[in-house]
Amino acid sequence: MTDTTTRMTTATPWHLWAVGVLSLLWSGYGGYDFIMTTTQGEAYFRASGFDQAMIDYFNAMPGWMYVPWTLGVWGAVAGSILLLLRNRLAVWAFGLSLIGAVVSLIYGQFVNPMPALPAEMAMMTYMPWVITAVAVFLLWYAWTMAKKGVLR
Repeated sequence: MTDTTTRMTTATPWHLWAVGVLSLLWSGYGGYDFIMTTTQGEAYFRASGFDQAMIDYFNAMPGWMYVPWTLGVWGAVAGSILLLLRNRLAVWAFGLSLIGAVVSLIYGQFVNPMPALPAEMAMMTYMPWVITAVAVFLLWYAWTMAKKGVLR
């Protein structure tokens, strides 16, 4: 049996659907947040519970930071859809998403750290790390599924 035949007959494991749907929900919320942040600005920030220091921080974000943010968010959305379609391009999309997440993490944690969050949002301090960890997992998962011939 050739590699091509193996790829065509490889069954879709149940976990691909679980990971794909959860990934789409996760990244879909990231897409919603991106759209609301870029279109509604301060109104969305205030509704989310941000104080003025956080609003000022995000409003002062340099324009070049939209590139990794866009890659991170929309790469994950595309990767999730491609994963559900069993398309090998999911690996590349999740790779771009990871690059965006890592650049955003470095910027927000080391280059220009965010101001302290209000007490009720303190757990959000860890969110950039969680986002990056999820991006690493999704890239690894898509790569593994491609290597096993599940993704075409």
